[in-house]
This record gives sequence, structure tokens and C-alpha cells, in this order.
Amino acid sequence: MNYDFTSIIDRSGKDALAIEAIDFAGTKLPVREGFARIPMWVADMNFATAPGIQEAVINRVNHPLFGYFNPSAQYYKAITDWMEKRHGIKGIECCNIGYENGVLGGLISAVNVLCSKGDNILLHAPTYIGFTICLRNNGYNLILSPLKKDKDGIWRMDYEDMEDKIRKNCIHTAIFCSPHNPSGRVWERWEIEKAMEIYKKHNVFVVSDEIWADLTLNGNHHIPVQSVSEDARERTFALYAPSKTFNLAGLIGAYHIVYNEWMRERIDKEASLSHYNKMNVLSMHALIGAYTPQGHVWVDELRDVLSANVNYAVDYINSHFEGVEVSKPQGTYMLFIDCTNWCKKHNKNIETLYKLGVEYGVIWQDGRLFNGNCHIRMNLALPFSLVKEAFERLDKYVFNA
Repeated sequence: MNYDFTSIIDRSGKDALAIEAIDFAGTKLPVREGFARIPMWVADMNFATAPGIQEAVINRVNHPLFGYFNPSAQYYKAITDWMEKRHGIKGIECCNIGYENGVLGGLISAVNVLCSKGDNILLHAPTYIGFTICLRNNGYNLILSPLKKDKDGIWRMDYEDMEDKIRKNCIHTAIFCSPHNPSGRVWERWEIEKAMEIYKKHNVFVVSDEIWADLTLNGNHHIPVQSVSEDARERTFALYAPSKTFNLAGLIGAYHIVYNEWMRERIDKEASLSHYNKMNVLSMHALIGAYTPQGHVWVDELRDVLSANVNYAVDYINSHFEGVEVSKPQGTYMLFIDCTNWCKKHNKNIETLYKLGVEYGVIWQDGRLFNGNCHIRMNLALPFSLVKEAFERLDKYVFNA
């Protein structure tokens, strides 16, 4: 490999939320003496970012002025080139691209235009906690359509349930997550087409979170929602960011792609009202440094590393943890582990299991925050040596103690 995905980097004192383990009540949970914390909760990678990003940011910092600025032509070209090479999307114009401080901020700007306060919005369950929090905080009601596992254990959309809930709840906006967080599904083209036909039939606008687009695993390929039909192109507000791909969340910065002029103009206006949704000059240069030929190589190597980590973890669970079920994610670097049968057999609840893992230094996440009744969410974006150590601890001290 050209890049280092094996070194364990000490993040202590470096502003890393990932190592500040907290529980759902906001207080630190104790870890037994002698067990180092292994950060496997928030979706934050424990790999050094691509060197080109640091070089681009350092080069800009070396110039001593940081005044007002506008996004450069290089910024827009970096995005259009990246989307064409990685996702086959041609013809994106600068006017189709708009900056967002984050995917969730962009989502709220879109929903505020497409909905009225108190409206019902369709989402799939399990559900990313960020959607739940920001939509409820802004006065919207979540209508959940559960994903169901097929005979092969693959999460699928329930199209009949989606359509039934759209009709009964007068829904005209849906949040689509592709690849899906937290299940890790990378939707196939036919699946997206079928969903978009339902949205078209019932005149439902779509806000599509595609922040995980670059992180597909084991040969799976992301299909941009806007690419499946002309109607999908016009009714979808799509959100992307380099932050998940390159671990840049602390720099802030996402972007939308919108082709529908009516939608774009109104959402841009909504986003401008706070006078806060403005790009940071360093995040602009970070994106430019990321979306390069070297960045492509780095991401391809990262995907191989993540695929290996996921394969190891799923195989370990299936062979060592009786009563624990997991559907192998096709994208992202998160596991969503169903512990229902294990908890029943051992007369434990998910809170007890969660705290037990943390006690032995495996800092994972309570899946109830994502509408998983008895689930654990687990981050595998860290050096393999730590993944291996975590699962050996879970085997010895938690699931088979």
C-alpha cells in the first residue's frame, strides 16, 4: 500500500470526541484499569487523513491573510471531476453546486422550503440519529418505514409500507440515505428506481444524504439517486461531503447538488437567512487537496482496509457470538449488531450489554439511538490490530464470559 492504515495514533489532547467516551445520559462511563479505550462509536475514522489534504491546508496557512473570499473555480472543478470519475456523473455545472456547513444543516434548509412546520416526513428505520434530532428540533414529525431483512439477511425497503404511510400521513417529503446509515446497505439501481417511482406517483420531494457515497465495500458500487431517471434528477436535493471519506468533520464543510432551479433558488435563500452558512477557507482547500488523483488512490486503499475489517468482524460474530446477528454492511464502516436473542438467552438488556463492553474498553454505541430495539452500533474504521483486540475482549469478557 502507498498509505499508512496500520499505525495507532495517539489522539489524546487533540480535540477528538471519539476518545471521549460518553453514554446516552452524557456522562463518562468507567473503564476497568488496564484496558485502554478502543474508540468504536461515533462515525470518525482513526486513520491519518490523506497527506495531500494536510499539504493543501498547510500551504494556505503559510499565507498570512485570511480575509473574505469566494469559492474558487478550482473548488468547483474538484467536485465535478470527483463526481465524474468516481460516480460517473457528467454535466454538473457550478450553479448546481452549493456549499453547506454540514449535511444536516443542508437537510434542514431543504425541509424548511419543502415542508411546513408540523409536517410528516418519511424516513427508513433504523434511522441515523442526526436525522431524528434535527428534524424533531425543527418541528417536524418522523414517520418511519422499517427496513426488512430478506432470506439472505440483506436489508430491503418495504415499498408497500412506504406507499401506505405516504398516503395515510399526507407526506410530500422523504429523507433518503444512500448508502444507508446505520444498516450499511448500498442500494442497487432497481431499488432506487422503485422508490423514486413511488415518490413520483405521490409527488414527494426527496432529500438524499449521500455522504457515504465514496465508502462502498467489497466491490459494491454507489448509484447517485439523481442518476436513475430524469424525474429523480429534478425532485432530489442531494447532499455530499468529503468529511466521512477523508475524516474531515472537524473542518466543517459539505455541499449539495441540485438541478431543479425552483428548488435550488429557494433552498439557497433559506440557507442564507442565518448569515452563517458560509465556507471556511481552510475547508475549501482541504476539499481541493482531497479530490485529487492521489486522493482517489488513498480512498481505494481505504476501502480495501475497511472491507477487510468488516469481513473479519462479521465472520468473528457469526462464528463466536451465539445469538448475535449482523447483516454485512456493503458500505460505510459501521456495524449494526442485533443482540436480541443473546440478551434473551442471558437475561440481560441492551443497556447492560452496552455498559459491559465499555467496561472492558470497547467504546461502542447503544443502537436504540438509531431505532434499533436491541442493537449495538460499532465503528470499524481503525487499524486492524485494534479491531482484533476489541473482538477478542468482547469474546472473553462480554459475549462468552
